[in-house]
Amino acid sequence: MKIKNNSQDILVSVVMGSDSDLPVMEEAAKILDQFGVPYELFLTSAHRSPERTSKFAKEASKRGIKVIIVGAGAAAHLAGVIASQTTLPVIGVPIDATALKGLDALLATVQMPGGIPVATMAIGKAGAKNAALFAIKILALESEAMRNDLIKFADNMAKEIAGKHDSLMGVKS
Repeated sequence: MKIKNNSQDILVSVVMGSDSDLPVMEEAAKILDQFGVPYELFLTSAHRSPERTSKFAKEASKRGIKVIIVGAGAAAHLAGVIASQTTLPVIGVPIDATALKGLDALLATVQMPGGIPVATMAIGKAGAKNAALFAIKILALESEAMRNDLIKFADNMAKEIAGKHDSLMGVKS
């Protein structure tokens, strides 16, 4: 996995509330790597390091970040806190970190008050993957190359399903 830090060309910041969130958020990094999107990983906590979180949110746009993906478990206030302090799009990924199996994180991420939007994905690895794809769709609004890459990605998924169907049916290609 490529992690690009301290670079002027970073477009996406993948933020985690804990280092234990990395196995989930690596799925976002894999997709960003696959599409060649420059990103950074950043660790901060809405509760344990509020000043660090606030500084990150307020400075992200000045550093050239275009989209912020935020993974957090339990109370999962991180995405909302960041969204309240930036005009950048924030995509939340709820993480299964408690006995509630991520439902607490999902509700904390999706139930934002009016005026503080956070696009919220599914709990866990699928959510992290979709968060990266959603970030790429946002970036693709200004990039024909990214739009074409997204089309190829969708075509490849469709071909993979067709191939699995043929294999299931015993069809040889």
